[in-house]
Amino acid sequence: MPDVLSDEEVERQLPEGWAYEDSEIARTFEFDDYLDGVAFASTVGEVAEEEFHHPEIVIGYEEVEVRFRTHEADGITEKDIRLAGLVNDEF
Repeated sequence: MPDVLSDEEVERQLPEGWAYEDSEIARTFEFDDYLDGVAFASTVGEVAEEEFHHPEIVIGYEEVEVRFRTHEADGITEKDIRLAGLVNDEF
C-alpha cells in the first residue's frame, strides 16, 4: 500500500492551481465552452486510465472539477500529486 503524505508534504508538493481540502486535492478548470470542458474531462480520463488511478471528475457548464485521493491508503499519496501534475500538463 502506498504511503500517505503528511499535510505538510502535500502542501509543499501540491502542483500549481490545486488545493488540499477534505483529505483530497482538487482543482477547478474553467472553459469558455461546455464541450471544451467535456473534451478536457475525456482527456483527463484517458490519462487516469493509463496510470490506473482515477479521479472524481465533475463537469459543469463552463468548468470541470478534478479531485484526487488514494482510497486504498485513505489519504494523499505521491501518485495523487504526480497525476495532478499530469492533469495540469493537459490544460
